[in-house]
Amino acid sequence: MKITINNQPFEVKDGSTILEACEHAGIKIPTLCYLKDVSANASCGVCVVDVKGAKSLLRSCITKVAEGMEITTNNQRVMNARKMNVELILANHPDDCLICDRNTNCELQNLSYVFGVNGKRFVRTRKEYLKKDESSLSLVRDPEKCILCGRCVAVCSEMQTVKAIDFSGRGLKTKISTYLDQEMGMVACTYCGQCALLCLTGVIVEKSSVSEVREALHQPDKIVLVQTAPAIRVGIGEAMGMPYGSLVTGKMVAGLRKLGFDRVFDTNFTADLTIIEEGNELLKRISAGGVLPMITSCSPGWIKFIEHFYPDALGHLSTCKSPQQMFGAIAKTYYAEKTGIDPRNIYVVSVMPCTAKKYEAKRPEMDGAFHYWKDKLNLNENERFCDVDAVLTTRELARMLKENGIDFTHLPEDNFDSPLGESSGAAVIFGATGGVMEAALRTAYEVFTGKTLPAIDFMQVRGMNGIKEAEIDLKDTKIKVAIAHTLKNARILLEQINEGNSQYAFIEIMTCPGGCLGGGGQPIPTNTFIRQKRAESIYFEDAGKAIRKSHENPEITTLYSEFLHEPLGHISHELLHTNYTKRAK
Repeated sequence: MKITINNQPFEVKDGSTILEACEHAGIKIPTLCYLKDVSANASCGVCVVDVKGAKSLLRSCITKVAEGMEITTNNQRVMNARKMNVELILANHPDDCLICDRNTNCELQNLSYVFGVNGKRFVRTRKEYLKKDESSLSLVRDPEKCILCGRCVAVCSEMQTVKAIDFSGRGLKTKISTYLDQEMGMVACTYCGQCALLCLTGVIVEKSSVSEVREALHQPDKIVLVQTAPAIRVGIGEAMGMPYGSLVTGKMVAGLRKLGFDRVFDTNFTADLTIIEEGNELLKRISAGGVLPMITSCSPGWIKFIEHFYPDALGHLSTCKSPQQMFGAIAKTYYAEKTGIDPRNIYVVSVMPCTAKKYEAKRPEMDGAFHYWKDKLNLNENERFCDVDAVLTTRELARMLKENGIDFTHLPEDNFDSPLGESSGAAVIFGATGGVMEAALRTAYEVFTGKTLPAIDFMQVRGMNGIKEAEIDLKDTKIKVAIAHTLKNARILLEQINEGNSQYAFIEIMTCPGGCLGGGGQPIPTNTFIRQKRAESIYFEDAGKAIRKSHENPEITTLYSEFLHEPLGHISHELLHTNYTKRAK
């Protein structure tokens, strides 16, 4: 299809929007509400263009191109309209940029600068002042900052199919709210944080744990341990000004030491542990006729989703805790005993790409270490402690590094502490969609067959397709497996189970697009291209590892010989496994 843009001829794909056509032509049109691959709400009016013959300016995000269309993106009429639309948005917006989480990384702020907006020309139209909602364990929502772009609504309803938030009211009373205007902590929100990741103006942000972690670091009686998820090593560099997907494992460790953490460990250690426990659980279910398909349980947003929306399917979940929670339990039992540290003096911090991890750490059942020590130390319920004390997102870690003046890009390479620091390549790929499945297959094959895996890379479970499947031959027993990321795709697999026609033995589900590397706590922006760059770095680190199978991790072998004794044994059951809760929709 032939069109002209700013008097230049272009050939574009039939069915393209003007916005897509301009992007193809290398012409950037500003947007606010537009969310690529998810929705075009067309509410902000910032993307308007002038089309010859049209009675008014057209919104490029929803207007399809037509043969011979003549488009102008930069005349004075267009520029004036864009500026005025930004000014109208600003009329109801608070002037708190200096203390806003999105300061210097705000699309509205950037456009205000680009269009030369230097004051408020229009008066506030909304008379009501909306209350900040801090009821959630993971997220904080300040509706006063909302510009009604609808991106949070789109990602919640279309990508995640949760619909925890939506538009309500009409005219000047329009707002985004929860069902019956309840607090976020009271509705069926999964705390995935995709709304926070895509929010333009910092309406929704993670509930910060920076202050409490900083306080713990300054307590002389506390031994503060930190664990880092695999996705952090390919995300934190971006937040510190490095290229997308930069692999900065060693610099990350060095940066955490400079912040004052007493020990720096790798969550990948307990990712390997998860594979041993989960793999044995799967093989037990297959051989003993247990509930199949078994579904992974590493993603806390996914867990909360199934608890709310598919509670009758909870029996399909693996009973394994996530690597984060396994680490906390092992740190405050095995590590405490090995080092002679009172577990009550150990403070465990997690750095995670996921806002839902904050909620997971506070779940009441995540206190295995307390129950392990309860009789040994004669503890009462008032002395109860959690396995994981605080969770920082990637963005929060970046904030701490910056406020401490740490020159991240020039840090030397450093190594994780041991024990609890050794890991395999299989653990690293936990950060990408399909990674848990691939790690499990590497171990399950060799444990079940007693043979060495002929090809270690399971390429059929990699990639960014919403649902992937594979078949593996376990000693003449063929099993089918499936992988899904985003809760929209999870629904498809759960409906198959409900209908009784699921053909799989094992299913991996991750809440966020791309898996953990696309988590709600990752640097902003995060998009398809960026997620792909992070995935490439994840697999690069895996390929370079001396050990690439979880069951070959020598520190895991030692952990079992010295402490756990056997997979699915008594101590493992008490510390590494859990149960789930049926919740209302």
